[in-house]
Amino acid sequence: MSAPTTPSSRPTVTEREARQVAEAAREQDWRKPSFAKELFLGRFRLDLIHPHPLPADQDVQRGEEFLAKLRDFCETKIDGAVIERDARIPDEVITGLKELGAFGMKIDTKYGGLGLTQVYYNKALALVGSANPAIGALLSAHQSIGVPQPLKMFGTQEQKDTFLPRCARTDISAFLLTEPDVGSDPARLATTAVRDGDDYVLDGVKLWTTNGVVADLLVVMARVPKSADGTGGKGGITAFVVEAASEGVTVENRNAFMGLRGLENGVTRFHRVRVPAANRIGPEGAGLKIALTTLNTGRLSLPALCVGAGKWCLKIAREWSAVREQWGKPVALHEAVGAKISFIAATTFALEAVLDLSSQMADEDRNDIRIEAALAKLYGSEMAWLMADELVQIRGGRGFETAASLEARGERAVPAEQLLRDLRINRIFEGSTEIMHLLIAREAVDAHLSVAGDLIDSDKTLSDKARAGAQAGVFYAKWLPKLIAGPGQLPRSYADFHPPGHRDLSGHLRYVERTARKLARSTFYAMSRWQGRMETKQGFLGRIVDIGAELFAMSAACVRAEHLRAEGDHGREAYQLADAFCRQARIRVEELFGRLWTNTDDTDRKVVKGVLGGAYEWLEQGIVDPSGEGPWIADAAPGETRRANVHRPIR
Repeated sequence: MSAPTTPSSRPTVTEREARQVAEAAREQDWRKPSFAKELFLGRFRLDLIHPHPLPADQDVQRGEEFLAKLRDFCETKIDGAVIERDARIPDEVITGLKELGAFGMKIDTKYGGLGLTQVYYNKALALVGSANPAIGALLSAHQSIGVPQPLKMFGTQEQKDTFLPRCARTDISAFLLTEPDVGSDPARLATTAVRDGDDYVLDGVKLWTTNGVVADLLVVMARVPKSADGTGGKGGITAFVVEAASEGVTVENRNAFMGLRGLENGVTRFHRVRVPAANRIGPEGAGLKIALTTLNTGRLSLPALCVGAGKWCLKIAREWSAVREQWGKPVALHEAVGAKISFIAATTFALEAVLDLSSQMADEDRNDIRIEAALAKLYGSEMAWLMADELVQIRGGRGFETAASLEARGERAVPAEQLLRDLRINRIFEGSTEIMHLLIAREAVDAHLSVAGDLIDSDKTLSDKARAGAQAGVFYAKWLPKLIAGPGQLPRSYADFHPPGHRDLSGHLRYVERTARKLARSTFYAMSRWQGRMETKQGFLGRIVDIGAELFAMSAACVRAEHLRAEGDHGREAYQLADAFCRQARIRVEELFGRLWTNTDDTDRKVVKGVLGGAYEWLEQGIVDPSGEGPWIADAAPGETRRANVHRPIR
C-alpha cells in the first residue's frame, strides 16, 4: 500500500495558540499533596517531608549490591581520559554496562531489569557520571526519557512485554522531540505521522537526538493530522515507539559539542517510515502530556549527575588546597579560597538532600513531586555549574589546563576544565533554565489561576469574569489572612532541629516559614498589579522561582541533617553543613527579594528593541566574524535523505 502524501509546510501558530498547546499538555489536577506547591502558596508543610522518608530494607540491599558491582566496573573498565580523547564511549564499555544490567536499572525484574528505586537509580547515575558524564547521559536518556519510562507509565501490556525486555539488556533507546526549528515550543512541531491502514507513516527531521546515533528503539513525537471525515482519531502530537533500523530512518549526522564528547547525539530523518499503529503510546494527541509526565521523575537524573559532580569538586578542592601553599600556608586557609570551598561543601550537601528527598518521595508516590523534580533540575544544574567554576578558580592555571597536558608534564591529570564544559549542557538539557522558570512559575500560581484565571483572560465574557470574581473573593478571604502570621514568628518553633550540642537549625526553618508567606504575598501583589501581563514578566517570575528553590533546598538540607543525626551518621558534621548552606542561601534569597521590585527589566526591554532594530550596530564595528557560511537554522523539509546513514548500533 502506498503511503499518503504528507504536508511539507511547518505549522504556523500564534503565541496564544502555542500557549494553549502547552497548557493542554500539563497535568491539570493535584490529586496528591505537594510540599513545593504549598511553599509557593505561603504554607510551610514540614510534615510532608519530615521525618525524612526512608527506602525499604530490601530496596537498600538490592541497590547497594548493584552499586558495589557498578563501582568496580567504573574503577576497572572505564577510562574517562580515553573517552575524552576519542570522543566516543568504547563499544566494550557499553556492552559491559548492558551485561551488568545498567540499562535496566529502572525496569521491573519481571521484564529482566534490576527494579531499582529512584533513589538508587540516581545514586548509580552519580557514580557512573563521575567516571565519565557522557556515560551518565547515555544511561539517563535511555531510561529516564527513552522507551522504558513512557511505556512503564502509559504503555499497553503487549508493548511492555515486547520492548521492556529488550531495553533491559540489549537495546538502547532515545527520545526524539526537538526539531531544527522547534525547541520548547512544540506547537510548531513539523514531523508528521499519517494513518494508513494498520500503520502510521512518519516524515520529518529530529535534532539533538541524545543516544540517537546508537539507538535501537526511538520514542518519536509526531503530529497526527485530524481526521477530515471525523471517522479517524482526534489527531494532535502523538508518541510512537519506532525501530531505528526501519526503512526510511537515517541518522544524518553525529553532532559534536563543547562537552560530553562521548555523547551519541545526532540528526535523524524519517522518510515515509511505516510504524505499526500498535506502537503508538497512548491515544492520539497525548504525546506532549506523556512527555511532560515522564519528565516529572525523569528530570531527577540530571541533578543526580550534578550531585556526583559536586562530590568530585569537593574532593579535588580539599586535596589540592591542602598541598598548594601560598604566603606560608595552604591556600585553603586563605579566606578568599576558603569561602569557595565552604560554598562547594555546603551546596553539595544541600543538592544531595534535595535529590534524595525528591527521589524517595517519587518512590513512595504519596506526594505530587512535579514541582520538586523541576526545582531539583533547575537548582542542581545552576549550582553544579557554579561549583565547577569555583573549582577551576581554586586550581588557578591548572584548572584551565587540560588533564592530558597536566599528565604530559608530570602532574596529576585533574580534568577540572572538562567538568566545566561537561556540566554546561545541564542548564539547557530537558528544559533550559529559562523554560524551567516559566514551567515552575505556571505550577506555582496554579491555585490562583484556577480561581481567578478568568479575571485576567481578555477573551472571557463579563459573566465569566463575574463568576471568577466571586470565586476569587471566597478563596482570598480565607487565604490572605493566613499570610500575616505563622510559626516562623514563634521563637520555640521547630525545636526538634536544635538538639543539644549541635548547631541551631530551627531558626533557619522559622526563616523558611516566614519567607514562604512573604513569597506568596509578593506573588499575589504582582498578580494584582499586572493581571494578564503577569505571564510576560519573566524576570519577576524567574526570581520568584529562584527564591522558592532556595527555600526548598534549605528545608531539604535541614531535614537531611536531622535524619543523619537521628541515625547517628555524621550528624554533627551534617548540622554544620546545613547551617552553612542555610546562611549562604539566606543571603541569596534576600538579594532576590530586593531584585523583585528594584531591577533593570524595563530598561533591558528597551535595549533589546534597540539591538533588534539595529540602533547599536555601530557598537559591533572593529571585529571580524569567524563564523562560517550557511543558514542559521538548517532546512528540515521532509523528503528522502541525501546523506549517508551514520547509525551505529552496538552489539
